[in-house]
Amino acid sequence: MRPTLPLWSGTLAAKAAAFITVMCCALAALLGVLVHVQVTNQTVGQARDQALQRLAQATERYEAGDTLRWGAGVDPPGLPGRLRDLAVAGDRGTMVADRAGRPTMWAAGPVDGERALAVAVDYSQQTRTIEGLDRAIVWSSGLAIGATLLVGAFAVTRVTRRLHTTALVARRISAGDLDARVNDPGTGPRTEAGPRDEVAAVAAALDSMAASLQGKLLAEQRFTADVAHELRTPLTGLHAAAELLPPGRPTELVRDRVAALRTLTEDLLEISRLDTGRERVELDTERLGPLAERAARAAGNGTEVRVVRDVSVETDRRRLERVLGNLVANAHKHGRGPVVLTVDGPVVTVRDHGDGFPEYLVAHGPQRFRTEGGTRGHGLGLTIARGQAEVLGARLEFANAPEGGAVATLKLRARGASSYGPA
Repeated sequence: MRPTLPLWSGTLAAKAAAFITVMCCALAALLGVLVHVQVTNQTVGQARDQALQRLAQATERYEAGDTLRWGAGVDPPGLPGRLRDLAVAGDRGTMVADRAGRPTMWAAGPVDGERALAVAVDYSQQTRTIEGLDRAIVWSSGLAIGATLLVGAFAVTRVTRRLHTTALVARRISAGDLDARVNDPGTGPRTEAGPRDEVAAVAAALDSMAASLQGKLLAEQRFTADVAHELRTPLTGLHAAAELLPPGRPTELVRDRVAALRTLTEDLLEISRLDTGRERVELDTERLGPLAERAARAAGNGTEVRVVRDVSVETDRRRLERVLGNLVANAHKHGRGPVVLTVDGPVVTVRDHGDGFPEYLVAHGPQRFRTEGGTRGHGLGLTIARGQAEVLGARLEFANAPEGGAVATLKLRARGASSYGPA
């Protein structure tokens, strides 16, 4: 099984920090090894030359019969065995080994009688130099990695902060706030902001998309409002003319279609007003139980009302009755009975026992002029209900009951409460 990583490890900043750390460590290790090898070879080479020079002088004194100086001798104690074997075989050589607990550079060469003439040069200073160099490499590498991480974190944080801002604006736009813009500093004119980087390009593209989407939506809203206004006058005349027709089946059909057109026109006008965001509520204190009963009676069709716990709410009575009426009417039209309206504190649910809401509606909410499963309607009732709920400051949620049936839940604020009803 793959190990479970913490959430922060998936962020761009964490990945960039890990990459910078690995690359800095690799570079510091490579440079450290190169410096260490170069300095060590140079130091060992100098000590070897010094030892061989002293060996040559000791050989001359030995052959001349002079007394050998301190540090030189024939088969001295402590001489490494491999170096002695090399010297007895007729070759000269050097080797670093400990002598009385101190590092020593040995140099040995052949003399008469299969013996070895050797000199010992103290190698302690060179060893301390190499160790000090290694410590300096470690400390300087640590400081360089730390400084690089700080600079890299600063640079990456600036980029991730701009990306985070862009993501927040994108979420606001998807939630319906089409006025949201990134306004990234890098999206200004090139003469002022310099060349655009990739983050600025993404931010500019998002701002351009939001502006285009907002323009198209405003044009659609104006078109809907204009069409609805233009239809009201001829429909009013048509309704008056239909009332003058003689009784009969054809007259009933005409009046029914005229009424449907008038309802559709009024719904379109209401949606256009909701889209403009200029709707204002007239708040008053209402008991939720009696208000729900009135809305159910107005909708007709024998809706069952259950009041589990009644509360007082600060709301606009007309708009709330409109929301509940649309939910009840939708349940009767597209679901199956019994339809139950339940009041439990500031939470009102409307449930039917039909096939439930379509998947797109549960996932994304109602969409105007979209229905599924061959049902009749324009998808405006639930759209208006959600819009009016937003004007009231309430939350309207749609779900399907596990045992079947659609469930619409309206969460209001109880009087004096600062939050919605229970989730």
